[in-house]
Amino acid sequence: MSAATEIRTALQENLKMLHLPAMRACFEETARRAQQETLSYEQYLLELAERECETRQQNRIAKLLRESGLPREKTLANFDLKRLPVKVSRQIKILLDGGFLERKENLLLFGNPGAGKSHLLCALAQELVVARGRKMKYTTCTLLVQDLLAAKRDLRLKKEIRRLGQYDGLIIDEMGYVQQSREEMEVLFTLLAERYERGSVLLTSNLPFSKWEEIFKDPMTTAAAIDRLVHHCVILELNLPSYRMEQAKKNRDSEVGGELAELGDRSTASVSGKASATPLRGSAPAPPERSTPSRETEKQEEKKQRKVGDV
Repeated sequence: MSAATEIRTALQENLKMLHLPAMRACFEETARRAQQETLSYEQYLLELAERECETRQQNRIAKLLRESGLPREKTLANFDLKRLPVKVSRQIKILLDGGFLERKENLLLFGNPGAGKSHLLCALAQELVVARGRKMKYTTCTLLVQDLLAAKRDLRLKKEIRRLGQYDGLIIDEMGYVQQSREEMEVLFTLLAERYERGSVLLTSNLPFSKWEEIFKDPMTTAAAIDRLVHHCVILELNLPSYRMEQAKKNRDSEVGGELAELGDRSTASVSGKASATPLRGSAPAPPERSTPSRETEKQEEKKQRKVGDV
């Protein structure tokens, strides 16, 4: 075994032991290029370190997205931002810097069903993960209370709340869409109380605060929950028509338009066919066909001419 081979093998083993997979994968190629470009030892080492950091950052973001539970298809790229009111659009641009997470502020989205609350909130959360490296967790209100109830039955509610506390932002989607029992709302209130000023809550709801007693079943609990949520919060109101209804109407209108166009084409073709069979107005009629005289008629004409000649 040559000295170069021994060095390469030892270097691979050391990089593996140090958990530097990106450097282990590219150090030979980078060394050849460093020789060709006469890079210094420091430049060579810097490029290897940058490769390792870049790969680790990519892996970290992928892990954060995987653990977040966010719907990956709901991004800002496929959200129609033109539908948003001007004020909401400006607020979204400010929220993208992630400063509200550092300040432990909550984000509450209210609006009609189908207005795009869930999509907008999930898209915002994905941007915070990818661009800012924030730890986010998505769940619906129904699934969340079921998990909390199971933890309470197993005497590990405190541990479950502590686990959720590791996330910078806890997303609770569809608050108030499904009627919950008093026991379910008690564990949800416990979570909100423990998270107060310790971590951000991001939630969507189609119910205004005036109807939240339908959610928490008790006026005192309702008031306490609202008080903790709005103390440090940003509220966005999406009073927009349903996006799904708009799309359904557009699809229906396009189908009707296509059918009308097809009927129009058929009518045009039918009129054209009739017009080709009818002579144009103003054109001369075709002359009548001349009949060929018979042999008997010719003989009679010859006799008349002879009589005239004799006279």
